[in-house]
Amino acid sequence: MATASTQIIPHSHVDQLREAKRIIEHEAAALQAVSQQLDAGFCCAVELIASCQGSVVVTGVGKAGLVGQKITATLSSTGTRSHFLHPTEAVHGDLGCLHAEDVVLVLSNSGETEEVCRLLPVLKRMNIPVIALTATNLSTLGHAAEAVISIGRLREAGLQGLPPSTSTTAMMAVGDALALVVSRIRGFTSQEFAFFHPAGSLGRKLTPVTEMMRSGNELRIAREHEKVRDVFGSNPNETRRTGAVMIIDELGQLSGLFTDSDLARILASHQEELLDHPVKEVMTVRPITISDTALLGEAVDLLAERKLSELPVVDQTGIPVGLIDITDIIALMPPSLALNSKD
Repeated sequence: MATASTQIIPHSHVDQLREAKRIIEHEAAALQAVSQQLDAGFCCAVELIASCQGSVVVTGVGKAGLVGQKITATLSSTGTRSHFLHPTEAVHGDLGCLHAEDVVLVLSNSGETEEVCRLLPVLKRMNIPVIALTATNLSTLGHAAEAVISIGRLREAGLQGLPPSTSTTAMMAVGDALALVVSRIRGFTSQEFAFFHPAGSLGRKLTPVTEMMRSGNELRIAREHEKVRDVFGSNPNETRRTGAVMIIDELGQLSGLFTDSDLARILASHQEELLDHPVKEVMTVRPITISDTALLGEAVDLLAERKLSELPVVDQTGIPVGLIDITDIIALMPPSLALNSKD
């Protein structure tokens, strides 16, 4: 069956695709223009959020409100406490959620949205700083804000430029920029990001390797002077058999790796005499390793890039503390690489 990329497009669909491309290109050009005109107002907004001791409260109505909810989620997931406040609910009691240490981020393209403007005098009385994400500072919202991020008066895409499209795309992008710049300033780490994303494949990739690696009796460890026959003759009480033996030197540091595939190659080449040689003579010297402080996603990338089946985990002194086996993380591997891994 033909895929979407190989199907012949009927003539009647050509205009549809042409229009879709025009819309996307229009919005892309608008984003480029917005990025070029960011100024001190953006930096002021970053400083207000970065120094905020309370929460960043995001508000807006309609499409801008929906974008605000997404910005709220991005702030929260990148280390900035945030929640969304609907302007209508706010004036019917939900203003009680605000605190003097909060910062309010208001989204309104026109800067004259009635429900939003009703909030401004209240926020001023509460002495809560306002960040405006709007078309221009020449509006009620712009005049009331301590920091104004102006996206300009953008022409909306499609349907005579009526539905909010380009403006909401620009707001979304600026919101992402705000959240990520503040996150960097605050020193938000990938480990903290992982803590906020424990579920799904993303959560697994952000799990420390120490939580997924094989360890203890599951490991096969031998010293350099041990004979190959003895190394594979020993059988510790392991719950999951690994396909590699980690070889250590006299200091207990990892010096090599010897796998089931290495043993199979010796037998296939009829070099059985090597079975009575020290494993040091036939091991892979200085194998690729990963630190015990790394995240699982780093291990997945390394296994995929180097087409490995096993990846030793070592501490800061080079002593092996675990092993990542591809069979334990096969679901996280790129499909094309998971089937072509090697020792």
